[in-house]
Amino acid sequence: MKFVARFVFAPCLGAALSLAAAFAPIGARADTEGKFAQLYAARPPAGSSFVRLVNPDSARLSVKIADGPVQTLSGEATASTYAIVKGNAPFTVSLNGKAVATLTVAPDSFATLVPRREGQKVVFTVVDDGGGSQDALKAELRFYNLAADCPNGRLAVAPAGPVLFSAVAPHAAAARPINPVSAKLAAACSTVASGALTLPALQPGDHYSLFLVGTAGKPVLRGQVSATDPYGQ
Repeated sequence: MKFVARFVFAPCLGAALSLAAAFAPIGARADTEGKFAQLYAARPPAGSSFVRLVNPDSARLSVKIADGPVQTLSGEATASTYAIVKGNAPFTVSLNGKAVATLTVAPDSFATLVPRREGQKVVFTVVDDGGGSQDALKAELRFYNLAADCPNGRLAVAPAGPVLFSAVAPHAAAARPINPVSAKLAAACSTVASGALTLPALQPGDHYSLFLVGTAGKPVLRGQVSATDPYGQ
């Protein structure tokens, strides 16, 4: 997965902004400088990676990844934002205020962490979120099968439209680009379908995640737009 920022530069833009800032009133100058700062916002260094965590369960879960913010995952807020970490360097994952793991990921990668308990210990499945759409004119859908005991997750246009993803293995994901259109989607385990979910108004370049959670006998489909923590704040 790769998030693309699009900028359009006019000739001599830097000079024009400098002159405008120099001769503008103080209030207008501050506004110009704010826009200039947004245009040249700090970017993560090469080798940085992006990691988020999903909560497939119904219980509320407090999450903190590395130096990212504390976030509460519950209901429709299934996934945290992507925290920015240094590739091949250890970072800490905390759940409900307690550090539970120190992990590393490859440089220049996107990953989603899926927690589960093994006795008294929390372990994580790492889902690779790479290899997605690079088409800035389209949106991307990424479908995760996180339902308990669901051997093959499926996503289709509701109520009886084309299948978008089929045979997605447990704790795995698949992605595809789409034109930003309005649609209703439903997931399924075998022949048991979830309720329909209406896609929000996606924009070109958006990345939208769809999570199949619940159980094979009672699947639930959740969705949210993917987002990344700002760097250097």
